[in-house]
Amino acid sequence: MRVYCDRADTIEADRAVSERLVERVADEREPAVRVWRPHRQVAFGRRDARAEGYDEARAVAAERGFPAVEREVGGRAVAYTGSTVAFARVQPVADPRSGLTERYDAATADLLDALDSLGVDAREGEPADSFCPGTHSVQADCGGRARKLAGLAQRVRADAAVVAGVLVVRDHEAIASVLDPVYAALDVPFDPETVGSVARAGGEADPDAVVRAVERALVGGEPAPASVERVG
Repeated sequence: MRVYCDRADTIEADRAVSERLVERVADEREPAVRVWRPHRQVAFGRRDARAEGYDEARAVAAERGFPAVEREVGGRAVAYTGSTVAFARVQPVADPRSGLTERYDAATADLLDALDSLGVDAREGEPADSFCPGTHSVQADCGGRARKLAGLAQRVRADAAVVAGVLVVRDHEAIASVLDPVYAALDVPFDPETVGSVARAGGEADPDAVVRAVERALVGGEPAPASVERVG
């Protein structure tokens, strides 16, 4: 398995790295993992782009210092602060109609293992009116109530499948404050109090430590040096 580390210098270059990763897996048939800290941004999903309030939502994000981009994987808008962790496991597939559930289950189990190693007792599920609502989410008890820490999504092509996600490490207040007006513009129910984080759940708050833990879990152990490629 090939492992990609770090991020490119700009949002656009960083997104291109992820696309090249998928193409390489499709061509060479070798799985790959990427875990990194994207640049500060709000990434909108395809449903957002079709919403009546999309232009307003983009403007609101930009006003708060979060450049707006569109992504292919996932549902509703997610925010990255620079400490937020993104992860992706890309696998070659022979039949795009099979394996969807198994890939979700495996990635969720690995993420829960990573969080456990960071001191967080997390579980599947999410509170009502969470960011990027979906059936593949991870939550934990934070300050006396369940809050969402992570969401996962999957994109399947004829030759490769991508299970990707976002994990909030510590900037839950900043994420809630930008997503609140963004979701209001999109007319999507959202409760800012549902945003959790690894730190808010009592876990390790160092983003680099979180990256390493998630990477180890997705790879299945420490990657061999020869398999690691840096993109920065």
